[in-house]
Amino acid sequence: MLEVRDLEVHYGAIEAVKGISFDVAERELVTLIGANGAGKTTTLRTISGILRPHAGTIRFEGGDLTRQQAHAIVGAGVVQAPEGRQIFAGLTVRENLAMGAISRKDSGDQPEDLERVTGLFPILGERMSQRAGTLSGGEQQMLAIGRALMARPRLLLMDEPSLGLAPLIVNRIFAVIAQLKSEGVTILLVEQNARKALAVADRAYVMETGRLSFGGTASELASDAALVSAYLGG
Repeated sequence: MLEVRDLEVHYGAIEAVKGISFDVAERELVTLIGANGAGKTTTLRTISGILRPHAGTIRFEGGDLTRQQAHAIVGAGVVQAPEGRQIFAGLTVRENLAMGAISRKDSGDQPEDLERVTGLFPILGERMSQRAGTLSGGEQQMLAIGRALMARPRLLLMDEPSLGLAPLIVNRIFAVIAQLKSEGVTILLVEQNARKALAVADRAYVMETGRLSFGGTASELASDAALVSAYLGG
């Protein structure tokens, strides 16, 4: 479904992503793990069209996304739940969710999508009229994921969904990720909590200083002693 080939991304003279290539198949959950500054978020932001690549290609379902504008990439079905949530703090929960569907032409189906999101995150159903900026961190993360789902993504990009959250909320977020996978949503997940990510992923890539140092099944990574020591704390 997603094919990234020889992708390079620069910040001025700094080469943040150094010629990486990887794939995500339909209905697959692929995780990209690595330390802070490895280039994981930069990779997602480039796939989303927020950043422009210096070189390489990005193809989705056979179409070339490499130089497409971000709104066109969303329209093609690639939607990101960004790092740091980036909700609209001054808008209500309902308005934030509606913003997720703004690029869709079938706006009449929004009630069905709202029902799906509140089924996954019941607390959002109780907070519909509340301003998003007054939600807890965990609720804001749920809202960010829900907003992305309102766009009906064919490929969902998730950037650090567990960052800064309490363990109980992290468990809830990953339960939803597992449920989305079971429903057939294709997911590319960037996550520092490597154990949680590998527990739900089909395949994994390890990123170090802008390069991919490992690519294989999640079980292969979890059974590699050196990689376990480096990324999972032994």
